[in-house]
Amino acid sequence: MGKRVTTRRRVAEGFRDAVGELEFWRDGVLGVRRRNGVLVEIAEETLAAAKVVPESPRPRGPRTGA
Repeated sequence: MGKRVTTRRRVAEGFRDAVGELEFWRDGVLGVRRRNGVLVEIAEETLAAAKVVPESPRPRGPRTGA
């Protein structure tokens, strides 16, 4: 828990991806909190792939100069 993950799950239309912080994995459901604050709940049996990924790079400030 607390790690940034990328997931891919099977849906009727094909696959859906979710990237965010893994908040929980209990009773066959994963909870992934996206950067925009939305919690995505993923049924374990639909999970096709998942892995821990590095933190996203911090945004750079505005460029100054010539």
